[in-house]
Amino acid sequence: MSHQISPANRIGEVKEYYFSIKLKELDKLRKEGKNIINLGIGNPDLPPAPEVLAELGKQAEVATNHGYQSYIGIPELREAMASWYKRYYNVDIDPTNEVLPLIGSKEGIMHITLAFVNPGDSILAPNPGYPAYASAGKIAEAHLLNYDLKEELNWQPDLDELEKLDLSKVKLMWINYPNMPTGANADVEFFKKVIAFGKKHNIVICNDNPYSFILNNNPQSILNIEGAKDIAIELNSLSKSHNMAGWRIGMAISNPEFIQYVLRVKSNMDSGMFKPMQLAAAKALGLDQSWYDTVNAEYRKRRELVFEIMNLLQCKYDTKQSGMFVWAKIPDSISDSGALSDEILYGCDVFITPGLIFGEVGKRFIRISLCTKPELLKETIERIKKLKQQ
Repeated sequence: MSHQISPANRIGEVKEYYFSIKLKELDKLRKEGKNIINLGIGNPDLPPAPEVLAELGKQAEVATNHGYQSYIGIPELREAMASWYKRYYNVDIDPTNEVLPLIGSKEGIMHITLAFVNPGDSILAPNPGYPAYASAGKIAEAHLLNYDLKEELNWQPDLDELEKLDLSKVKLMWINYPNMPTGANADVEFFKKVIAFGKKHNIVICNDNPYSFILNNNPQSILNIEGAKDIAIELNSLSKSHNMAGWRIGMAISNPEFIQYVLRVKSNMDSGMFKPMQLAAAKALGLDQSWYDTVNAEYRKRRELVFEIMNLLQCKYDTKQSGMFVWAKIPDSISDSGALSDEILYGCDVFITPGLIFGEVGKRFIRISLCTKPELLKETIERIKKLKQQ
């Protein structure tokens, strides 16, 4: 009987993903007749480029394109990824052995963790930060060392503080710039320092980099730093930059040895991506600057409306943040971000992400997604105004 079966110990350490739980609650409220507006999740609502969709349809009609594919992706996709990195990040990549296509970069977080971390090893993960970094570490039975991102340091860690810790068992450090949830960018000097930190302590530095084309005039890669490939891995994705979130197409880029370690894990977990999707992704990576300009023009309009929402909530924010969210500090009169999120959800039927889900440092912040049509953002403004008048 199932009640006599206990799950693995790691299951006790890992909770269901916050947004998985919250979406169930929002669905329940909708079934009760509530007209819920969800401003929480970074799920692009804009479509991919027309030529990308056309390529998908064209390749899907080719009878020989429906079989299992290589674990390392087709050459056309790897070459497109390498060309994209050269054109926009000025990083040279060997497409034969320095880039590994992934079924979404979230997959890569798990694969990298399993490839480098043994049970009992330690992982450095940012606070606030993407919860998947910590979850992957728990699944790998690693010890999690959260490091605080400092608002006064433009949401970067204090590396001098980290030097004071016992780093002897740390195998992996997660960074994420442009940062989610804060929208902060890292500069070249920080990347140089963190690469030196990784080399000094034999810690693999992994930069999760899916937001560099969203409301950001200067896309950067940590691999642009001299010697970075020796110790760093960069994850990237087409989810945000090309409105292809549901396609699940990402990449890991590093030196050939690191790529092989990750491939050993990945090749035991999947059988490659659908070839027409890979060819369509290669087409997407060849788009010129006008594609990104058009997408960003829409996000700028939406961001102005989100700024208006934040003003109504009396929240403070940086107008220069990048990415598809706005991160803002809540008023001192509110106990924490969960309380403000609940007030707006149950008072306005609008869901806003509380920053506390990203770690203790996010307790006094909220995050609003730009992946919402302007008319719904305007409706949100009217609902909050009405609530404030009560």
